[in-house]
Amino acid sequence: MDSNMEKMDADNVDTLDQTHVPDFPFELFLLNDSERKITEKPFAGMSNTSDFIILKEDHTVGNLLAEHFKQHQNVMMAGYKVPHPNVAEVLIRLQTDGTVTPREVFVDVCKQLIAQLAQLAQNFTREYELRRMATAGEQDGTGPNGKP
Repeated sequence: MDSNMEKMDADNVDTLDQTHVPDFPFELFLLNDSERKITEKPFAGMSNTSDFIILKEDHTVGNLLAEHFKQHQNVMMAGYKVPHPNVAEVLIRLQTDGTVTPREVFVDVCKQLIAQLAQLAQNFTREYELRRMATAGEQDGTGPNGKP
């Protein structure tokens, strides 16, 4: 009887593993031709409110956007949720004060984030290159100013 139970457990594990693993790992983040990355749906229950569904993303993007939305001067409320941990989808609800639309805030915040991340990349690259030059100078026997 124990061997039957072990066989059943092994069969169940095989079935579970096969159903949760995509055929190709990149399917988790690449959109199909018919999919849109971001979809806006006005929320009827509250004025000046929209739900944005972002496909192929998780808590990282949801939290980043929600926290930056909250800092925007025209935002009354912002939050996000991941409806199910096995589905790469984020729902963001955004309410504005009415002077701008939720879509305008969404675009504005995304542009600000892109600019901040570009600045971060530039600063990182500069620091990396300076460290690389300093390390190369030390290996040549010269100091940071090119002198021994």
